[in-house]
Amino acid sequence: MADLLTNHLFFAGLALGFCAQLIGSSLGMAYSVTCSSVLLSMGIPPAMTSATVHTSEVANRLFSGLSHFRFGNVDPAIFKRLALFGMAGALCGAVVVTSLPVAILRPMVAGMLLLMGLRILRMACFSGNQEPRPTRLGPLGFAGGMVDVIGGGGWGPVVTSTLVLRGNATHLVVGSINFAKFFVAAVESLVLLTLVKVPQWTLISGLVAGGLLASPLAAWGCRKFPPRVLMVFVGTLVCGLSIRTLVRALQ
Repeated sequence: MADLLTNHLFFAGLALGFCAQLIGSSLGMAYSVTCSSVLLSMGIPPAMTSATVHTSEVANRLFSGLSHFRFGNVDPAIFKRLALFGMAGALCGAVVVTSLPVAILRPMVAGMLLLMGLRILRMACFSGNQEPRPTRLGPLGFAGGMVDVIGGGGWGPVVTSTLVLRGNATHLVVGSINFAKFFVAAVESLVLLTLVKVPQWTLISGLVAGGLLASPLAAWGCRKFPPRVLMVFVGTLVCGLSIRTLVRALQ
């Protein structure tokens, strides 16, 4: 324990986990996108980045989901279908992300994260009050799970932004998707740890500790924080880090 508390990776993970969980649990997106963008820009390989982020996300999404459930932010109908189909998509994506060589995967992941950042910015500009429109939750959950594990993030930008842009109540979308992501992240983590075998446990511990501290605050602030300001900040950060990683990977 003493070694853990003197390791710079633990404190880096603690700060990153707190900030990412505060953002992700408030918006229903961008926890894994934010973490993956930072870790990938630090030079950590894509498969290792995905395994580290999604393993920490198992605990953090459980904290977040239970906090949202306590505050009445979970819609059972949305939660159940997204969790089921999201797990299936995550299983397929995990096989892909561990099969491709790093030289191909790094620019591909950076490009996907750049698109996720642009989608977050689009949501910040165009989301607003409108009548809810029906959405096929099964295909949406499957696509979100698959993109999430391949890109090291994307569940929120794909699933949350789609449901919010189609007029669903933001706090119910955010709460339901956070809780569903616990089950998706569990599948991602199990498969990736089995295939990658060398996770960054010190970094994971920091991410989990930071997420635990941020979860209750984020669930309470889900109806309080100005979401557009957070989305613009996160979208800009993700785009900037992704462009940097993409340029370095293509040099």
